[in-house]
Amino acid sequence: MLKKIAKYVLITILIGALLLSLFVLSVYYGVFGPLYTTEDLKAFKNQTATLVLSEEERIIGKFFAENRTNTSYEKIPEHLINALVATEDARYFEHTGVDSRSLLRVLFKTILLNQKNSGGGSTINQQLAKNMYGREKHGPLTMPVNKTKEVFLARRLEEIYSKEEILTLYLNTVPFGENVLGIEAASRRFFNKPIEKLKPEESAVLIGMLKANTYYNPRLYPDHAIQRRNVVLTQMEKYKYLTNSEKDSLAQLPLKLDYANLESEGPANYFLVQVKDEVNAILESINKKSNTDYTIEESGLVIKTTLNLTLQNYVLRSYKSHLGLMQNRLRNQYKSGDSRKTLNSLLIKELKRLKLSKGANSRKERELFSWKGFYTDSISVRDSLRHTLTLLHAGFLALDPNTGAIKTWVGGIDYRTQPYDQIFAQRQIASTFKPILYAAALEEGVSPCEYLDNDELILADFENWQPRNYDNTFGGKYTMAASLSKSLNIPTVNLFLQTPFSAVNNMWGTLGFSQKLENKPSLALGTSNASIYELAIAYAAFANKGFKIKPQSVVSIKTSDGTVIYSNRMLKSKETVLSETTSNLMNAMLQKAIVEGTGASLSSTYGIKLPLAGKTGTSQDYADAWFAAYNPKLVMVTRVGASSPIIKFNSGSNGAGSKLALPLVAKTLQSVQRSKWLQSKYFSNFEPLPIEYSDALLCEDYTEDTGLEQFFESLFKSKRTTLERAQKKADRKAKRKKKREERRRKRNAN
Repeated sequence: MLKKIAKYVLITILIGALLLSLFVLSVYYGVFGPLYTTEDLKAFKNQTATLVLSEEERIIGKFFAENRTNTSYEKIPEHLINALVATEDARYFEHTGVDSRSLLRVLFKTILLNQKNSGGGSTINQQLAKNMYGREKHGPLTMPVNKTKEVFLARRLEEIYSKEEILTLYLNTVPFGENVLGIEAASRRFFNKPIEKLKPEESAVLIGMLKANTYYNPRLYPDHAIQRRNVVLTQMEKYKYLTNSEKDSLAQLPLKLDYANLESEGPANYFLVQVKDEVNAILESINKKSNTDYTIEESGLVIKTTLNLTLQNYVLRSYKSHLGLMQNRLRNQYKSGDSRKTLNSLLIKELKRLKLSKGANSRKERELFSWKGFYTDSISVRDSLRHTLTLLHAGFLALDPNTGAIKTWVGGIDYRTQPYDQIFAQRQIASTFKPILYAAALEEGVSPCEYLDNDELILADFENWQPRNYDNTFGGKYTMAASLSKSLNIPTVNLFLQTPFSAVNNMWGTLGFSQKLENKPSLALGTSNASIYELAIAYAAFANKGFKIKPQSVVSIKTSDGTVIYSNRMLKSKETVLSETTSNLMNAMLQKAIVEGTGASLSSTYGIKLPLAGKTGTSQDYADAWFAAYNPKLVMVTRVGASSPIIKFNSGSNGAGSKLALPLVAKTLQSVQRSKWLQSKYFSNFEPLPIEYSDALLCEDYTEDTGLEQFFESLFKSKRTTLERAQKKADRKAKRKKKREERRRKRNAN
């Protein structure tokens, strides 16, 4: 009887062994799909993310199909390797790709008994094979087929790669959840540092995630992550990588994350949109010329940009400091009185337009933006829209006026929830338009010391429109330079009336603005629309002696092995749009505006001593606040306002350009003043006016009308006029001036 049982057992074992051998051979010879060869393994390459670097070569973003950044073995800390081996494959340095003990357990429990939860048993080599090629489906044989394939591939990997190379390849392929692949990307995501700077307890957290990257995600489940980290530390102690006291000490440490999701919360995400567009155009040209197939998402390129991350962070800090304060003031204004009624009226219109009226009072948990951080609250559609409508938005662009290199680009308050880029928003540019008008007048031969009437003015053919100065004063005459520096409206309108509209229109178009101008006197006060982007280009021409620049963001593009495939020489622009004389005189007048005019609070309130020229702007009823400032090395333009011009501050004490926009620049420059490196890099003194124009602004800002002038004006001069009459008068005045200049030239010639 025993012989029969033994016989049956032996036959069963032999049949099982035969079937197992046939199964293994069928896998080997490709019955269940081809088995990757050693040549395939040698040729394997990860798709890697393209890194985007700042001017200082710090990472500001990535482009990827797979969020992966490959690293090298030399950069991997020893404690990270120890944590991996102790936790995932204790006999890694002893076996040749497959751990026989673990393999027997897998063969009998997983394959023969089909126990899917019987334990892993896979070596690092086997896990690497799975990471490299994934797993195919084969019905009930899916697990046995894939495990067997991985055994063969594990052996082959051992034949062609060293132990160190296999570890590196494994750590570059392993997933960490959140669309993050590879240890380098994980280190930057959860601890905001390269792997070489990881601490032992941080390495243990990341290795712990390999068991289940969502369940042990330290951001989502910190308690789970700590428990798993301590398991890893215990394994490291077990295999003599840590002493007992070291393990106990590390296990007591709190979990300290520095979570950095560059894709949604990076420091320059609005800027990355511009980089991507520029790089795609460059790569398209390179691929055509060189018959290559570089792509921004899959080629693992390294893009160095023009952006200065230090300066960018200073701007972001000023946003949080200043806009956080002003946002509270605006919200408080709209809690009561006429402002509340205005907001409620706008709410009703928006709910109808968006077809949300029916469910306006339905409540649910919503994520809301605030300058103290995101928070969730159970609020209605109506209140959510109220929150959105009263948000203050802002854009800030800084660039090199000589090359167009973008140095800061902050397109909004939060890219994830407010992706529309305010840099391109077309809004009324208010008094920041005035320098364009004044530049046109200079090109027509008007002198900065020419006096402009400041008397009351009524334009009968424009519904008796009457321009008023900001402080409601009038009378006397101001020089052109003083009128601009003090941003006086009546003299500016008079300047517009005496300057040919064709000259203003040509200047506007030549400087690069896209909107059409209307020949209306109110244009002088900035009723035209333009963007921050356009205004920065225009002011750059003042700063660089009259050249038109094209903003650019890319310095170089390299492959992952360091080969340079694109290099930008950052040449200075050669397209002349202003005479050098006009540029010099504009610089002098706009420096005057900063020193003693509407930009004086830069120095008096914020202590800014850097050499600057600039102009504030406040659009009608405080809907938008502007400030542009520059010197020969840097142009900065910012605008602040709600998404709807109906929502605004109700007084200049909060809504004027000097109160709402200027502080963003001022607070940024306060940080710059503490950095000698940034000062020397981006700030230099303006050149003095050429000798022939050295006295161009040496005149009294204001002169009163004489008693005789006042008497005759009271008798014969009407405050009312028309655009046509005013322009004819200006034409006659210009002709008389031209004749005087011709006579002067003749006398000098004789």
